[in-house]
Amino acid sequence: MTAVGPLRGVKVVELAGLAPAPFGCMVLADLGAEVLRIDRRTPGSGGIVPPPGPLDRGKHAVAMDLKDPEDHARLLEICSAADVFVEGFRPGVAERLGLGPEDLARGNPGLIYGRLTGWGQSGPLASTAGHDINYIAVAGVLDLVGRSGQAPVPPANVVADFAGGGMLLALGVVAALHERSTSGRGQVVDAAMVDGAALYTAFMHGMHAQGLWNEPRGENTLDGAAPFYDTYECADGRYVAVGCVELPFYKEMLTLLGIDGDALPFQLDRTGWPELKALIADTFLERSRDEWAEVFANSDACVSPVLSPWEAHEHAHHRSRDAFIDVDGLRQPAPAPRFSRTPAPVPQPLATGSDAVSDLLQRWGVCRS
Repeated sequence: MTAVGPLRGVKVVELAGLAPAPFGCMVLADLGAEVLRIDRRTPGSGGIVPPPGPLDRGKHAVAMDLKDPEDHARLLEICSAADVFVEGFRPGVAERLGLGPEDLARGNPGLIYGRLTGWGQSGPLASTAGHDINYIAVAGVLDLVGRSGQAPVPPANVVADFAGGGMLLALGVVAALHERSTSGRGQVVDAAMVDGAALYTAFMHGMHAQGLWNEPRGENTLDGAAPFYDTYECADGRYVAVGCVELPFYKEMLTLLGIDGDALPFQLDRTGWPELKALIADTFLERSRDEWAEVFANSDACVSPVLSPWEAHEHAHHRSRDAFIDVDGLRQPAPAPRFSRTPAPVPQPLATGSDAVSDLLQRWGVCRS
């Protein structure tokens, strides 16, 4: 079976920028789209050129000066042949460059115009600066993460930048492409990281309405208060993650730990949680993380080793699924999800050579190099 990806034939133009939008375009490229990244070549400066890495994979790149009339005309010609255009500027910047939605729609009314920003295209914060930590703070995510009585803990920059930003952009683009298949018309996709981050709290809003998530941070069942949903230090200073919410799984965990559950408070008795957590913590300190991983391997106890991103590829489950790959000598996560009939192609390194870009544009029907 030839790996072509479900987005084969989709042509994407990406204006180079910081990580969230390139991540979204990486996802599109992983699924078979042809992505041409436009690097900025501003006289007197290096422009915005992302460092090489996984976000480049599967793409072509060409440098242009967006303020140069010839390059600007060239980019408009390329966009007239594209299916998707993606930019991650603050609101109004693309318009000032003559690359706003109306500018591109004149030459391509079916173009899907993807816009990814932190705060969105409207609202009092739209034109202000921000980063992942700011977006998840306003979205209500950051307040959920941390220990009881302690300050909120930033969960790296994955929630807003990538999950609520780049991935939401990719989903929006795919949805707009689907709609275009019946209407024949393009549209603007306004993907805001703050919106995406808020979207991920839908489950918590439901729990709160049912009276099941009303305690302060770190004192709810799924945020570290429960002894059966937390992380525990092991003898070597590394950690395991415990998530045995259901009673049969919880009992299996106790059995494999060598703990007599009959002599302990009931699993859901909050008054007994401190005692349970102390006992479980002391037990995990008796062996190393990897020793416990062996004990719990192939069980339903929901106990897993906490792996760093740099060692995750070594786990037997990832190896069996080829979940990590090497692209140009750099190990990185493989494309996901997986498709039975149109599997994603193996990602190739960023192509920047003039011949490769010319070949791409010829396929798009833009023949000049």
